[in-house]
Amino acid sequence: MPTPPAGTTPPPPPSSPPGPPTPPIPLAELLASKDLGLRRIAGPAEAELLWVHTSEMADPYPYLLGGELLLSAGVLLTDPDHYVGRLVEAGAAALGFGVRPVHETVPGALIEACDRQGLPLLEVPPETPFTAIARAVWRLMAEARHRELRRVTRAQQALATAAARPDPVPAVLHQLATQLGGRAVLLTARGEEVHAAGRRLPAEPAGALTRLARVVARQRPGSPASATDTHGDTHLSAYALGGGDGLVLALAAGRRESGDHTVAGIAVVLLSLLAAPHQGADAAGRSAALVRMLLGATPAEVAPLLGSTGPWTVVHARRTDGTPADALTAGALGASLGTALVDAGRGAGEAVRLLLPLPGAAAGPLPGMAPEDEAARPPQEADTIAPQPGWTLGASAPTPVTALDAADSLAARALAHAQATRAPLTVDAPVSGLAALVPPEEAAAHARALLAPLTAPLADTLRCWLSLHGSWDRTAVALGVHRNTVRQRIGRCGELLDADLDDMDVRAELWFALRQG
Repeated sequence: MPTPPAGTTPPPPPSSPPGPPTPPIPLAELLASKDLGLRRIAGPAEAELLWVHTSEMADPYPYLLGGELLLSAGVLLTDPDHYVGRLVEAGAAALGFGVRPVHETVPGALIEACDRQGLPLLEVPPETPFTAIARAVWRLMAEARHRELRRVTRAQQALATAAARPDPVPAVLHQLATQLGGRAVLLTARGEEVHAAGRRLPAEPAGALTRLARVVARQRPGSPASATDTHGDTHLSAYALGGGDGLVLALAAGRRESGDHTVAGIAVVLLSLLAAPHQGADAAGRSAALVRMLLGATPAEVAPLLGSTGPWTVVHARRTDGTPADALTAGALGASLGTALVDAGRGAGEAVRLLLPLPGAAAGPLPGMAPEDEAARPPQEADTIAPQPGWTLGASAPTPVTALDAADSLAARALAHAQATRAPLTVDAPVSGLAALVPPEEAAAHARALLAPLTAPLADTLRCWLSLHGSWDRTAVALGVHRNTVRQRIGRCGELLDADLDDMDVRAELWFALRQG
């Protein structure tokens, strides 16, 4: 750095220098480079280097950013104690002192000053150029940057894989806690824990983490999107989730490594997407539809506010492993199926229910089709609903909005059938074939007369039993009862109907009648 002209005042060091483009280098790594021959002769052993700077000024303070390894041969060194004090004040990380030709050895007063003020002092041998030290530092920084990028890439892949799991939110938090070696918590704006992963925190750090989360959860202009703090040896950080209705990702770790902030940022993006409503649905329209229905409007009147006039498909879903689904996990399933109309259920035993407007449903009549013939349009193909890993699904056939209550029952039956047959997806097929030739009114009247002797539980058992080809075990699984109960109910059905249920003709007629209900 050139000496400023006489009579001028050097500029003060910036108060908030920009961060280095590469990770800091531990001083120990530089000392381990045997070819440099560096030796620490004073000050602490631990320090992190952000830059390398060479200066022979009597006071290099105005030109230091902080974190430097300052290299000097002591050309203008007159007051070691003042010189070291100015370096410490500027935030220098360490001092490298080159011996010869100016000084035969490192001055003892300089060694004492560095020990006293806690500045690492390195002896640079005569055969080691300062440029070789700078080159070694930049090489170590490049290697550290490469390690950081590899770590971030691996973490990104792991987090993306976790986000594709059936339970994406807990999976992402678990993977994040593993990557950072700490605890990851998803909190509401009030500090309530939604999900957590990793080692539990003692009460005091946990309280500090919750308070930090409340800082970024405030939904006010100017509120920070992230914040950091420390509690003892625990590093704390909190990030507001965009579109997550006040949700905050809070992290605690015993150590802070280069790349942690980047890894956390990746998780924030994923969790924001998983926690946010699906972009294809308009939240204001859904709210308006709910208000109008509560005030007495019919489903047909509010359907346009939901983004489609039909047809619709009702889906019932349960986790394949039997664990209950929370609201965020159910919302992630809805996003995968392309809908934000999701009911996560009110209890552990209830299925998740979803309402899907079929693609293109609101596009109007097909080309060449008159509006009055729209009702004759063939139903949407059932395979528009894809199986979802980790879920068992039952779906109704496409139905108009005025018949969603019936479709809800059909989806429940389809889910029971899927669970009994261990299929990932069962779709209730619409009436077709010979059954479609019978006028619906006549078919319904015949079904009521034929099935009149049966109570609703018996009719449901008979329907399920017939749909599963007379399997006692599968019917028991689908209905959640003992197989002997199924046998008793089917036997009772045969008695009340005065029919031989082993007769294929009888079964066919009963199946036709049960399909009308």
